[in-house]
Amino acid sequence: QVQLVESGGGLVQAGESLRLSCSASEPTFDDAYVAWFRQVPGKERQFVAATTWLGDRTYYQNSLKGRFTISRDGAKNIVYLQMNDLKPEDTAVYYCAISLSGNYYYSGSYDYWGQGTQVTVSS
Repeated sequence: QVQLVESGGGLVQAGESLRLSCSASEPTFDDAYVAWFRQVPGKERQFVAATTWLGDRTYYQNSLKGRFTISRDGAKNIVYLQMNDLKPEDTAVYYCAISLSGNYYYSGSYDYWGQGTQVTVSS
């Protein structure tokens, strides 16, 4: 069973950047999706970005395109989320997840989840 550990969250001011890391305990299938979701209290988990384990395709929440970039280091089994020009509305717990099959966009398609890392953006 793949274990995922997120890191890199913290408290930043609006306009600053953060890079989140998601470390997987082992590699998975090349066409598995690895994604970032985020969640604020009282709301559903929101899709942020996804890539294939192979790294040949990426997908983004439309509203976040241009500010967020997902990438991977295959040799280290790490997936990153670079977040630039952060805004207070980006404040959330960020989770990484792996889907072995299914739709990359829906959280219900994901089989493995990390514990999450808090990102707080002050105005």
